[in-house]
Amino acid sequence: MWNLIFLYTGLIFTIFIVVIFFSKKIIFSYENSVFKAILISSIIAYVIEIPLQHLVRSYGVENLFVDIFVRAFLVEHIVFYSFFTLYVFVICFNKKNIDNYRKKIKTSQLIVAAVGLINTILIIILPLSKVYDEQRMFISGMGLNAIKIIIVSYIVVWLILLIKNYKELYDKKYLPIYFVIISVAISTIIQFIDPSILISSMIATFVCYSMYFSIENPDLKMLSAMTLAKDQAEKANHAKSDFLSSMSHEIRTPLNAIVGLSEDNLSYTDKCPPEVIENSKDIITASQTLLEIVGNILDINKIEANKMEIIENPYNFKEEVAGMCKITQTRIGEKNIKFNLNIAEDIPYELIGDKGKVKEIINNLLTNAIKYTDQGEINLTIKCINNIQKSISQIMITCQDTGKGIKEENISRLFNKFDRLDVERNTTTEGTGLGLAITKALIEMMGGNINVQSQFGKGSMFVVNIPQKISKLTKPITEQELMNNTSRLYIINPNQIQQQATTQQGIQPAQYAGKRVLVVDDNKLNIKVARRALADFNFVLDECYDGQECLDKIKVGNEYDLILMDIMMPNMSGETALEKLKENPNFNIPTIALTADAIVGSKEKYIGEGFVDYIAKPFSKDQIKEKLDRVFKDAKPQGAVPIASVQAPVQPQPTQNVESNVVTTQNVSVQPVVQQPVQTVVQNTTSVQPTPVNPIPSVQPTQIVNSETNNN
Repeated sequence: MWNLIFLYTGLIFTIFIVVIFFSKKIIFSYENSVFKAILISSIIAYVIEIPLQHLVRSYGVENLFVDIFVRAFLVEHIVFYSFFTLYVFVICFNKKNIDNYRKKIKTSQLIVAAVGLINTILIIILPLSKVYDEQRMFISGMGLNAIKIIIVSYIVVWLILLIKNYKELYDKKYLPIYFVIISVAISTIIQFIDPSILISSMIATFVCYSMYFSIENPDLKMLSAMTLAKDQAEKANHAKSDFLSSMSHEIRTPLNAIVGLSEDNLSYTDKCPPEVIENSKDIITASQTLLEIVGNILDINKIEANKMEIIENPYNFKEEVAGMCKITQTRIGEKNIKFNLNIAEDIPYELIGDKGKVKEIINNLLTNAIKYTDQGEINLTIKCINNIQKSISQIMITCQDTGKGIKEENISRLFNKFDRLDVERNTTTEGTGLGLAITKALIEMMGGNINVQSQFGKGSMFVVNIPQKISKLTKPITEQELMNNTSRLYIINPNQIQQQATTQQGIQPAQYAGKRVLVVDDNKLNIKVARRALADFNFVLDECYDGQECLDKIKVGNEYDLILMDIMMPNMSGETALEKLKENPNFNIPTIALTADAIVGSKEKYIGEGFVDYIAKPFSKDQIKEKLDRVFKDAKPQGAVPIASVQAPVQPQPTQNVESNVVTTQNVSVQPVVQQPVQTVVQNTTSVQPTPVNPIPSVQPTQIVNSETNNN
């Protein structure tokens, strides 16, 4: 009776799990394929065992159909454990090499199928004994013993695979194996106590449940819905990015005219009324604020979309920071604020990092300090800790002000987006509340950290630590410095020294007079601004209004030294125009992208497309001059004499008072100093610098000795 209760209960639970599994859309995997076979095998076991119990009760054990059902029941057990063994192979094999994994699975399938077939034949041909006593059936004989041996062999194989994968034993995918081993042990004990109790089918049911919950099998309907939602979110985010990019372009285009013409007004201070000059300054200040807001919105959008990238390149830290501070401190305006910049001398000459992000961090800190400080001081102090072995410089930036300060309870909100502290007191302070949030995100992207100390009413101090790679510890020696060192070792005619110095001073950055520049922009107001900005350089300017017109001008034979190309234009964009121009192998005119597209990564994008540089609108005269210097940096005036052409005279002449050192001559012939460093000792400070110069004729050298006297 109890056997039938167990069987019907197990059948109901098995049908339940089968319906749930097959009603869902599932992903293809070897685990799922084997699990399907095990589920079907479990159902077949009940289909065989339940009729067997009723046949035995009705006709006894001496019946042909009973014998057939008994042997079919035993064969089904072999099939179940064979499939489960295949499942063990599937989850235990290494999946890193997918091709090798598939070969192992196919080999395992063949082995398990062969073993199962042999066992099936043995069960069919080996004798079985069946005893029916008081509504209980007992099975024994060689066929049953063969099954026990087969199951024990399978368990040994499972244990070997578990030992081989001992590092993963805590993975939930191994739970069905543990459950089967424990269940077989319990079943063996029960069979030893009462052989009539048959629980093997119930064990199979519980194994199916353990497998169902251990196999990684996501709901494909839910997964499809999530994928659809993800796609919609990505489309919305893409639309947002496009909108922000378009907004940036549309705002920057008129701002270019506003800032450019206002700056042009400032160049006529002696002709314009004071009110016009003052208004122009206010317009520029307001434009800078608007540009800052637009830039912050674009930056936070990039950060949220995980599209902000750190692009590392060598850069001169001191030079970049000093230049940036010179521009930023102009925002102090008429406030009674003293700005102090202190950069440690031991900061390496050249670092490797994202120059733009580092400058943006410092600029945000300074801008924030200027906004909330009405009078007093703003101190920007930059120090470093250099790890020469690892080539890492830990840059420590401290920005301290005597401004309004921050209440203690508000410090935790300081880096929240769009959260402006103490709005009631700061209604006149412009901004969106994004600057410090962006600053913190950029610092963390570079592996740094930021800390804040503040006292309400007295001021704040921001401390930033940013690791940067070291490129060059010290500044490389220049030609002028090399010539000076040479003149200290070899007494050169003073007239020659003066002539060489004059020649070196004559080598200035690019000379622009007479160079032809083509400005391509669909906005005539922007062309007017460009003409005003370039007026001081004595260029020969030409203009056109779209990419196609630019192509036509080049095709008819117009020659230019530089093209300033807008990007978004009707008929043909600047990118397309440059692509078509480069189809001509003889085209070598440097082209700068002059565009209002100022989102992060634009410079790298346009340089990658073939532009030599990038200028974001609105631009100042200083910015465009810097770009022009880079483009024309190889141009040198006629008559420039390289340092190697200066020859030392054959006869040396003693001299006195050379940098407070005593100079003596020795009648010793010296070989050229091509492979030796020049060592100068001046006021107890020693510096060794390489001197890769051309061989100098053998002369009588001078010995420089540090001394307090001026006698030979």
